[in-house]
Amino acid sequence: MTQNRLGWTGKFLAVVRYEILWNIRKKKFLGILVVAFALATLSLAGGHIASAITGDPVEPNPDFVINANVGLGGFGFFLFAIVTTMNTISGEFESGTIVPLLAKPISRTTVFFGKLFAAFLTLLATYCFLMVYMTIGGYVVYGPQNNLHLVPLSLLGALFSTLIWIAIVLLLGTVSRSSLIAALGALGIWLGTAIIGSIIGALAGQGWILTYIPGSGNTGSVGGPPQLGFTVTTGTDSIGPNLINYILHPSWEVTYYKIDIGGTTPEQVQWIALNSEPLSTIILTSIAVALIYFIVFVATSWYFFRRAQVTE
Repeated sequence: MTQNRLGWTGKFLAVVRYEILWNIRKKKFLGILVVAFALATLSLAGGHIASAITGDPVEPNPDFVINANVGLGGFGFFLFAIVTTMNTISGEFESGTIVPLLAKPISRTTVFFGKLFAAFLTLLATYCFLMVYMTIGGYVVYGPQNNLHLVPLSLLGALFSTLIWIAIVLLLGTVSRSSLIAALGALGIWLGTAIIGSIIGALAGQGWILTYIPGSGNTGSVGGPPQLGFTVTTGTDSIGPNLINYILHPSWEVTYYKIDIGGTTPEQVQWIALNSEPLSTIILTSIAVALIYFIVFVATSWYFFRRAQVTE
């Protein structure tokens, strides 16, 4: 069957194969695995590093794996979005390969979503590797682990968390046609939400705003102020851990606080309770935010890609 007679599915899979092979030739996938292995190993070694500094023995931690968030945090999700997507579209314009690619009898829509799906497959393979590595490593380093049947929820949450940043990086790269602008622009957004957001939440008491933007979100706690209770973050970076905590503790109520600096010493700092909400509400909100951002940014990227002018 000739390429002209291929159906949509065949053309879509051809684009996916093209993108994956392109990433392999550029050693992108190998680089992602190396970074994933390094970050996960650092997470596993954290207890031993602390033990070497303080001299205290490494204590068994049966909840390490389900709390590890696939060995990554918010910055890890952002980093993987950068690595997998920063030149998905912009790299084609920069290298000039966009001309022969779009000259083929394949629609721009098929090219766009084929490339996006290839990035998702790369991310899925990497996170599956991390999930297995962290499960085995957690057992070896911290002893037998509890609730391992909930580990796939960490994988699901990590995918949700990363897809938002993928959509942001993809949009910046598609509009600017520059991988550098895509990376630096996304970094600026990440730093802004992480630094400014934490100040707004802790000092101004307006942390609820952070619930509706990508990142770590607002910070609350269960069982008392942050220094005494169990800390819970509401953002899209914490979908996996929050899902696990909801399965284990469905009745949790998360309370938000602001800092009241009553004096100049740490003992005079007070935490003022603002409001509370069920953990289930936090989870539903963060998933909805993730889906809305992903759909809006991907749709906008697709719109710009379809109308991009291509010249040889």
